[in-house]
Amino acid sequence: MTMAKVQEQGAPARPARARRHRVVVLALDGVIPFELGIPQRIFGRARNAAGERLYDVVTCSVRPPGPVRTDADYAILVEHGPEALADADTLVVSASYELGPVYEHGRLTDELAAALARLRPGTRLVSICTGGYVLAAAGWLDGRPATTHWSSADHFQRLFPRIKVDADVLFIDDGDVLTSAGVAAGIDLCLHLVRRDHGTAVANEVARRTVVPPHRDGGQAQYIQRPIPEPQLATTTRARAWALGRLDEPIQLRDMAEQESMSVRTFTRRFREEVGVSPGQWLTRQRVERARHLLEDSDLSVDQVARDAGFGTAQSMRQHLQAALGVTPTAYRRTFRAEDARP
Repeated sequence: MTMAKVQEQGAPARPARARRHRVVVLALDGVIPFELGIPQRIFGRARNAAGERLYDVVTCSVRPPGPVRTDADYAILVEHGPEALADADTLVVSASYELGPVYEHGRLTDELAAALARLRPGTRLVSICTGGYVLAAAGWLDGRPATTHWSSADHFQRLFPRIKVDADVLFIDDGDVLTSAGVAAGIDLCLHLVRRDHGTAVANEVARRTVVPPHRDGGQAQYIQRPIPEPQLATTTRARAWALGRLDEPIQLRDMAEQESMSVRTFTRRFREEVGVSPGQWLTRQRVERARHLLEDSDLSVDQVARDAGFGTAQSMRQHLQAALGVTPTAYRRTFRAEDARP
């Protein structure tokens, strides 16, 4: 019996599956293989509670399907041409060492401009490392904050003076346009997007399967002068662990310094050298992260979440979440409860 006959007899048709969010990764000649593989590795591993994929990830070229040179000693075979860009919900432009006029003059080639013209209005735009040059040459970063690899930041700013370049961060989320620094910062940005789209639990599971840290804040420094403390110097690891164990309590800077037997001044300097931000900034970020977890995974009231995360009052937490995430605690919780309720 044909499917048509079954449906004629009144058998219920299977509900149509909702279209998954499509991430299209643009591979340009000279692409760096590591950066190119990041979106597939991160978005491709994101699953919901039923084990279903949350994203479709497609790699495309500006030309018809075929080989694309990399900066290594091999090419990759890309199976999709520029027509794939028309279906993108998120575009990711990976880093390339052969940007030509884009890098030299801040101008798109005709071929690249024609490919990007296929994007629909409202497509989320993402760049990894020097992929930001493409977004900038298209005019999409004008008047916006953006970042790129620290070694290219001065050139990037000179070439695109309308952009507010910040060379001291891992990535920048400016809503529908996001840019990252080089190499591993692309992992941080993609995990950030999974977290933004589907919550901390999903992003943490992706990070666990990928064997990478689940969260490095975008505001963390790209390049820290002393990334590994000299052996004779004490570190601030013990103080950070101590603080994480009592986020719901008032924590003073002098209390953290005492954990390392340092003066407040020395501790603050060492902390910045190791972490890239001040102790106060780090502590606030940890409390925001604790609040996010509790809002997503518990039924605690907003007042109780504020106390457990160490903000003291709901008003204080609201101000910090608004500053960090652009949403109120109630709106944040509602977003992820709605996500959990989807079939």
